[in-house]
Amino acid sequence: MSDCVAELINVCKVYGAGDSEVRALDGLNLSVQRGDYLAVMGASGSGKSTAMNIIGCLDRPSSGSYRLNGLAVEGLSDDALADIRNQELGFVFQQFHLLPELTALENVMLPMVYAGVPLEQRRQKATSALDRVGLGHRLGNRPNQLSGGQQQRVAVARAIINQPALLLADEPTGALDSRTTAEVLAIFDDLHAQGITILLVTHEHEVGARAQRVVQFRDGRVVEEEPHALAPA
Repeated sequence: MSDCVAELINVCKVYGAGDSEVRALDGLNLSVQRGDYLAVMGASGSGKSTAMNIIGCLDRPSSGSYRLNGLAVEGLSDDALADIRNQELGFVFQQFHLLPELTALENVMLPMVYAGVPLEQRRQKATSALDRVGLGHRLGNRPNQLSGGQQQRVAVARAIINQPALLLADEPTGALDSRTTAEVLAIFDDLHAQGITILLVTHEHEVGARAQRVVQFRDGRVVEEEPHALAPA
């Protein structure tokens, strides 16, 4: 198995045409190695969210290639991309995207429903995942009965439930206060220490400082990379 989990090769993403053309990504090259904790930073409009959407198989490049675990995915069908999102990728967003009518346990179980995991196994794995993020005592609570930080923990548990090759976090602390941000980042630290590969998009320098590598985007390209030691929790 390759050590490269995700690789963007000369990727361009163009919106519009002629005078209205916008190049959100302009020959972007980026790789995520197995075991990485990589933070992508940059100003609004730098292309970081567009890159995240392509890496997450939520969008396709206009040109160039994207390989996930060595597989070129840009030409796959929508159904095949949906399977990859379910089986290979985990997502954590700024807004938690929990289903309000479901309990914490049911929200975490949901990706396994689509993966065809039997009910009892779903319950066991979801309970273990919620224990892992410190919410084993809130299994039966619905999102409106949980704080913002607790909702984000449920979202993290849901993201890792299918043991993804890559965990994608898009501004995961953007809706949280400083204390809750520290708690959620400590969970990311723990997950990375347990071997999970993480790609995090953030505009907050204190959040990016927790990562093992930091890349800066500008005008749809990587303009700077800074490797550094992982900050202590």
